[in-house]
Amino acid sequence: MICYAVIDTNVLVSALLSSKDDTATVQVLGKVISGEIIPVYSNVITKEYREVLSRKKFGFSGETIEYLLSAVEKYGILVDPAPSGITLPDMKDVPFYEVVLERRDDSAYLVTGNIKHFPKEPYIVTPRELLDILSSNK
Repeated sequence: MICYAVIDTNVLVSALLSSKDDTATVQVLGKVISGEIIPVYSNVITKEYREVLSRKKFGFSGETIEYLLSAVEKYGILVDPAPSGITLPDMKDVPFYEVVLERRDDSAYLVTGNIKHFPKEPYIVTPRELLDILSSNK
């Protein structure tokens, strides 16, 4: 099953920081790279990815960041979402929410480690929940 997903930045950071291959975030990232999960993104989202992943505190190499971003841009779907007018606890999360709303016709999910920052909706899931959805739909 191919799945469309808006990947929150915290999922990418967690996956890249993980030393274990079996964590949910690493598995989600692996499925993005293998093509099982099609990333859905906007220019605002890729700008945030680049800014956050480039922070010195994480120590990610430029090559790693470029590889990841080029995979998202090459295999993903670029969306220019309509403004939703929603207010979220962290307003930096609004672009992720607006992109998933734009692609709900594809049954897209928003995958985040900060589930509390978003409205309670069945399409807003943790990395583990997305993996469970994928495995139950095979």
